[in-house]
Amino acid sequence: MLEAANPQALQLQSIAESTAEQQQNHGEIEDSGTMSALRGHGEGHGQQLPPADTGVAAWRLLFGAFVVEALLWGFPLSFGVFQNYYFETEPFRGNKNIQIAGVCATGIAYLGSPFWTPIVKRYKKYQQQMIWVGWLLCICALIAGSFAKSIGVLILTQGVLYGTGELILYYPMLDMVNDWFVRRRGFAYGILCAATGINGLIMPFIIEILLNKYGYQTTLRAVAVALVVLTGPILPMLKGRLPAAHHSTLRKTDLSFFRKPLFYYYALSNLCQAMGYFFPSLFIPSYATSIGLGPATGALLLALVSLAQFLGQFTFGILSDGRLPLNLLIFLSSFVSAIAALTLWGLARSLAPLVIFSLLYGFFAAGYVVLWVGE
Repeated sequence: MLEAANPQALQLQSIAESTAEQQQNHGEIEDSGTMSALRGHGEGHGQQLPPADTGVAAWRLLFGAFVVEALLWGFPLSFGVFQNYYFETEPFRGNKNIQIAGVCATGIAYLGSPFWTPIVKRYKKYQQQMIWVGWLLCICALIAGSFAKSIGVLILTQGVLYGTGELILYYPMLDMVNDWFVRRRGFAYGILCAATGINGLIMPFIIEILLNKYGYQTTLRAVAVALVVLTGPILPMLKGRLPAAHHSTLRKTDLSFFRKPLFYYYALSNLCQAMGYFFPSLFIPSYATSIGLGPATGALLLALVSLAQFLGQFTFGILSDGRLPLNLLIFLSSFVSAIAALTLWGLARSLAPLVIFSLLYGFFAAGYVVLWVGE
């Protein structure tokens, strides 16, 4: 995925600023503005908001977000298996533009963030509707992609349309997570981001088997049906913590951070990390095939990356809640993953170094994503 300066970081930063002012004392009504909004909405005096960072409602929201993250966001991260299959199969055999579909499926969700996030924040009361619309677009993209007979149609469906659906769905869900988790936000995002790692332990193998046995058309339709069954009943769990009347009273985003040099340092680090972060998940399967290891090995390596990603994101999420300096975690994530890519992957001609690379890279590189909320 090719992102521009990890725009998700900007979205999380602005949301963190607003929610930090709203959520003191773990979930009680924090200021007179909130109380006034509740009263204006017809609520009784002294009503309290559900508690943040704890309680059944908070964990229900996190569970729902975890499932959606694992299945809908995790699916494009298995595109390397599709890419390997498409490159060897008609009508896409040998087409070097196949990778564009994978880049679009993930990249649009990041590149569109600066434009979509202000709309999400401005129209919070419609966030559940946004999630349903994005979900429907993702499902339709897979079904439409199953009818693709040219690379252009494949890019438009499995790439552009799916990426657009992700964009519309994902950021309202992130805003809800920020509503519910304040002091334990790093922990919450460690769990949330690790969902794609758990997905990656299973999905590449399932997709590999389905593609080899039934072809891409049946596989895409089967995945679409599975996503409907597994995620459709979960979407009603995704509800914000703050009442609709309160949303309309939120102040505009504070843009003063544009005048702070620290913002540009972090933005530059995000840009540099984003330029290469998703290349391994896209190209490890085809690289394994190119050195004679076979398609099944590519799926295995993706699964190892996902396993390490799950462990790394959960660990970095916990450590980012004030246990270690943020800059130290950023350095460890960037340095170790860069050295692993330069040495282990760059020089690998057999399975062993690729296995070690997959574990190191998955753990440390994926941990960087969780740190966005800390930045």
